[in-house]
Amino acid sequence: MATLTLKRWDLSIGDGHPLVVIAGLNVLEDADLAMQVGRELRTICSDLALPFVFKASFDKANRSSIQSYRGPGLEVGLNMLARVKAELDVPICTDLHEIDQAGPVASVADLVQIPAFLCRQTDLVVATARATAAAGGLLHVKKGQFLAPRDARSIVDKIREAVPGEHTILCERGVSFGYNNLVVDMLGIAQMKDLGVPVTIDATHAVQLPGADPRGNAATTGGRREGVPVIARAAVAAGANGVFLEFHPDPDRALCDGPSALPLTAAAGLLRQLKAVHEAVHAA
Repeated sequence: MATLTLKRWDLSIGDGHPLVVIAGLNVLEDADLAMQVGRELRTICSDLALPFVFKASFDKANRSSIQSYRGPGLEVGLNMLARVKAELDVPICTDLHEIDQAGPVASVADLVQIPAFLCRQTDLVVATARATAAAGGLLHVKKGQFLAPRDARSIVDKIREAVPGEHTILCERGVSFGYNNLVVDMLGIAQMKDLGVPVTIDATHAVQLPGADPRGNAATTGGRREGVPVIARAAVAAGANGVFLEFHPDPDRALCDGPSALPLTAAAGLLRQLKAVHEAVHAA
C-alpha cells in the first residue's frame, strides 16, 4: 500500500505510520468557533503525538432542505480556514462541489475532499486531482453510500490517469441500507486498502440517519452520536489509517448535523482510545 506524505507538514499516512486525525467542525459557523475547536484538537493531538489535520466545510451543498444552513461560502470560508492554518500552524481539510472551486480550494487546503455523492463525477474528480497535485496536496475521497468498497477502484484509477503518482486517500462513511439508515462493513476497509491507497473512516457521517431527525419533518438528518466511538474503534481495529471526526462545543446547538457530532469534551478520551487500538493492531 502506498504511503502518502504532505511534505510541508512532514505528515505521512499509511501502514507503519501513526493514526492520522482529520477532525474539526461539520461546517464553519464563525471564525472564533473554528479557532476554539482547532486549538483544542491541536493540543490534544500534540499531547498524544498524533498527526492532526483541521477539517471544516465552507459550504454544505448537499442539504435535505433549501432552508438548511450551508456555511459562509467559498470566499469567506477559505479566509477563515486560511486564518486557522496560519495562526494554529496546522494543515487543512475541506470539501468542494464545483469544478471552478478546485484551484481556490487547493490553494488553502492540504487535503481536498470529494464529497461522497460526487465521488463519480469525473470532471470534478479530475479537475480537483490536477489542482491539488499542483499545489502539493492530497485528495481525500469519500466513497459514495451507493458503492461497494471494490467499486472505489474506478475512482482511484481516474485520479491515477489524470495525475502521475499517488495522491488518493479513500474514506469509508457507510452504505445506504434500507430506510433512513447507513451501515459500515468493516471488511471494506481492507478491500479499499487493497487498491493501494490509505483508508480513513468517517465515523461521524457513518452514524447519520438521513431524513430522520424528528425535529425536521424529514427535512433534516438525524444521527446516533453515541455510535461514533463504536465505529471509530472498530474501523481502526480493522486497519484504518486515519479517522475523520466532527466535534462541537454544544452539538445540540450546531448549525448542521448536530445529532452526529460529538461534544468537544469527548475528544481527548476518544482519541486516546483510538491511538491505543491502532498501536495494539500494529504491534510487532
